[in-house]
Amino acid sequence: MAILEAKALSKRFGFKNALSAASVAIEPGRIVGLLGPNGSGKSTFLKICNGLLTPTSGEVIIDGNAPGAVTKTIVSYLPERTYLPEYMTVAQIVDFFTDFYADFSREKAYTMLGNLNVDSRERLKTLSKGTKEKVQLILVMARQAKLYLLDEPIGGVDPAARDYILNTILKNYNPEASVIISTHLIADIEQILDDVIFLKNGEVTRFGSADDLREESGMSVDGLFREVFKC
Repeated sequence: MAILEAKALSKRFGFKNALSAASVAIEPGRIVGLLGPNGSGKSTFLKICNGLLTPTSGEVIIDGNAPGAVTKTIVSYLPERTYLPEYMTVAQIVDFFTDFYADFSREKAYTMLGNLNVDSRERLKTLSKGTKEKVQLILVMARQAKLYLLDEPIGGVDPAARDYILNTILKNYNPEASVIISTHLIADIEQILDDVIFLKNGEVTRFGSADDLREESGMSVDGLFREVFKC
């Protein structure tokens, strides 16, 4: 059974369609790239899957349930923007996540903080934008979830840290779980993708195995993306 299934999912904001009858089914154990230019509906899709937005029509089913209290126990979500309280120290935030999520590993979080040279005594407001994003990603990946929804996880991170972060994603999630990564930095993540979803103007234009897409097109996923979405 699919861990996530979107059926004719649409979301309208006023006169604008952010999503238009988007349908995909994500199997367990897959790393999926959610790819599209700015304004294509990527963040809207992830927010609906996390229960933060209600679709105009269609539905999302996660492990047999609609997004809500049940799915929040098995979905680990990284939003595009920082949401953590600026006054808290990193250690206090780790304590908060330990209390809030039964599947959160304090040990795993501190290992990743150490590897990325993040001082847990620092208050969030004193950290750089890139370091804040590292902290958020560490908190998300320290959970033993069934589904990880990552919105631009490497967007504000320096290139030197990207390889570590990608390795963190690979090594720190349950191999039977699935990861959906929304990004426009396709060349940086292509090597870890099993499947890709192309979103254009809220519509799913391509969905399938990354290897199959490369074989059919004779191009890398990044090259195909540039061809499909060129201005």
